[in-house]
Amino acid sequence: MTVLSSPRRRRPSWTRPTRLSSVVFAAKAAVLRARRAGQDLTGGPPRLAKAEALEGADIVAEDRSPLWSDETLAERALQLGKVQNLRIACRALDGLVIPAGSVFSVWRHLGPPVRARGYVEGRMLQQGCMMAAVGGGLCQLSNALYEVALQAGCRIVERHAHSRIVPGSAAVLGRDATVAWNYVDLRFTPSQTLRLSTRLDQGCLVVRLLGRKGAATIPGAEPILPRLAARSCGSCDETDCFRHERRERAPPASRRVFLVDEAWPEFQDYVQGARRLEDRLGLPIDGARLRLARYAWRTEGFGRVASAPLAAVGRALALRRAGLQGAARRSAELAAAGKIAATLARGLAAEVTAVTVAQSYLPFLWRDGHLGGREVSVLMTRLPMATLQARLDAHAAAHPERATLADFRAPAWLVEAEGEALAQAHEVVTPHAEIAAMFEGRAVRLPWRTPKIERGEHLSPRRIAFPGPTVARKGAHAVRDAALALDLEVMPLGSELEGPDFWRGVRTVPAGDWTSAAAIVQPALVEDQPRRLLAALAAGVPVIATPACGLDPQPGLTLIQPDDPGTLIGALEILLGRDAPGEPPTPVVAGYGV
Repeated sequence: MTVLSSPRRRRPSWTRPTRLSSVVFAAKAAVLRARRAGQDLTGGPPRLAKAEALEGADIVAEDRSPLWSDETLAERALQLGKVQNLRIACRALDGLVIPAGSVFSVWRHLGPPVRARGYVEGRMLQQGCMMAAVGGGLCQLSNALYEVALQAGCRIVERHAHSRIVPGSAAVLGRDATVAWNYVDLRFTPSQTLRLSTRLDQGCLVVRLLGRKGAATIPGAEPILPRLAARSCGSCDETDCFRHERRERAPPASRRVFLVDEAWPEFQDYVQGARRLEDRLGLPIDGARLRLARYAWRTEGFGRVASAPLAAVGRALALRRAGLQGAARRSAELAAAGKIAATLARGLAAEVTAVTVAQSYLPFLWRDGHLGGREVSVLMTRLPMATLQARLDAHAAAHPERATLADFRAPAWLVEAEGEALAQAHEVVTPHAEIAAMFEGRAVRLPWRTPKIERGEHLSPRRIAFPGPTVARKGAHAVRDAALALDLEVMPLGSELEGPDFWRGVRTVPAGDWTSAAAIVQPALVEDQPRRLLAALAAGVPVIATPACGLDPQPGLTLIQPDDPGTLIGALEILLGRDAPGEPPTPVVAGYGV
């Protein structure tokens, strides 16, 4: 183990810092920084690359430490600052791959902890005092890194113990490692290739090393040396010390930030009811001012409103180039959501303790560490990606000829990140019945906004309307098979994406007054916004759908199994057979079993 000389020396008793001792300390530190910079320039540790995963890797070492070590109001600002500093540092280290025999260095990958890089004030130990300093709190991360390095059997190249013991920290057990830019570093070398994972969940810093289990020999930690306890202005009586914080820090107000995407009316009502005056809003573009209904969020009443217009315009152009359907469109949607999320994340300052976030941004913000240490609520617009893809995979395996069922799958890292974020979320907010049922106990179920609409006067008793679009996941094949079997007329209301000859043999009519149809039929595998179904129920038009459409059982709604032509045919026979020609169909409610 190599230990560089340091201006901090252990003292047998407390010595109050003076202006002179602080100047001497700063001068020695400057010399050591210069010397370390020269050493690293000529033969320092390598810059390591990141990877989304390490093939066949398991967790070989893990450390969890609480984020909030001091709950007093006086320390709240610096505690929030520490957590913000940990977020920035974890983003820099998460995903690094450390090859066997290579040296990992904390400072090689963190760089200087300065305000220009987003660091803020937290508590830092210097000359025996817990003082406020930019970048304070990073020793919690270096302590955790030292712990997992020991667990994984790494050779410790450089490690420095703290000069004082901070109550409750790893220093009490002698398993601590302090760092100070750039001359006090933590460096270690693994015997096998490892991947570093550094994350914050709502209440803990979680550091892991991933590799091959059973390959490590765990060395002992350094011996525990006698050390005094660190002091702070809140615990010592040296009120005439030049460092004494004479002015109490006002605890910052807790703020919630709403990072929204599409302006669903249900979410509009929820956000307006949940926001407070000091809260902030982040949206892709000011749709209300630009008369873009899709993003027309109400912005009144927020302390600050931010947007990402360049990223939003880029998304619109990318989707226009990608077309209406297929893998290219899905990829463009994800890439654009990531860019918007990165722009809006700039508004997540240290004092933001809660975030309500659109599901489209969730995996990106989680991967980049912006949500750790915060209470997270998710505006859920669709099934979790893992569930959605598993459902599509099952049906694609049963129907390999339906290419659209397998035309896109999200990258593995995104599916994993979304799953981790949802597992940590405080609550999920959605009007969708099926999605809400997946998060029992954490779901905030919103009522669907029901439109006001009247049914047409001239009914067509052998016509059904299909909301579409005409694609396999919306149940188009079952509708086609049922129409052929019962000789029904179909009014497709969405884009025809399954192919130009999909409806061959079926009597179809152009989209028009769908309220004149005998029923609206959507036996979908997935449906995020059942707007047409809600309108049909409001108008008194019978609806045949699946639980995937997100509606609760109610009069006028028949729920059936998805992608099952036989069940659909039976439901249509019951519905159409009960009604005399020219009379409105009688509402039917059928059971559904998963």
